[in-house]
Amino acid sequence: MKDIFKLDGKIAVVTGGAGGIGEALALGLGYHGATVVVSSRNQQAIDAVAARIKKETGSEALGVASDVTDEASLQNLVDTVKARYGRIDILVNAMGMNIKRDAFEYPLEDWDKLFDVNVKGTMAACKVVGRVMRDQQGGAIVNLSSVRGIRGYTGGNTGYCATKGAVELITKALALEWAPHRIRVNALGPALVITPGTRHIAENPELAAKYAAAVPMGRIGMPEDMVGAVIYLCSDASSFVTGQTIYVDGGLTAA
Repeated sequence: MKDIFKLDGKIAVVTGGAGGIGEALALGLGYHGATVVVSSRNQQAIDAVAARIKKETGSEALGVASDVTDEASLQNLVDTVKARYGRIDILVNAMGMNIKRDAFEYPLEDWDKLFDVNVKGTMAACKVVGRVMRDQQGGAIVNLSSVRGIRGYTGGNTGYCATKGAVELITKALALEWAPHRIRVNALGPALVITPGTRHIAENPELAAKYAAAVPMGRIGMPEDMVGAVIYLCSDASSFVTGQTIYVDGGLTAA
């Protein structure tokens, strides 16, 4: 049997590719043979990730700046990738943000910022890349959800939970609508992952122990823990899988 997890010859775009999870996923795609286009608003950051992919994996990589809340910017990303490589086989939407606010006082401008990036950005990226995949009759998309897409949480996370719930249903709806075009759309649902934005938790033993105690496997996730599920969802190994979310959460959602 052929190696169904290989991505040799595939062109992959990773939005949010300079973030903690996004960088790990971009590297993982490179390690499995894909040519990786890393994208975010920060050109210097994505160039650094692209250079790391080339050095550590030997795969081709390119940094192309884009803003997922700006459709024209995303279209420029798509046009640049198509002009250079001729196709897009994989889209990983790894961008995301959280603004924690008390629900009684939640500023609607913060609510809008969350939805602009997490929801509108996901849909916009899917749309512009999805058209390329439609025309070439095939592709794989992985959106970044969260365990908070199906489980509420305290601490000012109402907005974040709402956006991730929306990402879950965008994923399912697109999977149904685009199945005739051989475009598979799935999602990754992490629990807490230690990234630059959450490093303060890992650096506080008491706080880290509190979060780890809530996870059946007894530890907090790392960006590298997310890679295997995404390689599966982007490869031929999941050729009959669409509309699903894989929760990489140490068993948190099993309870």
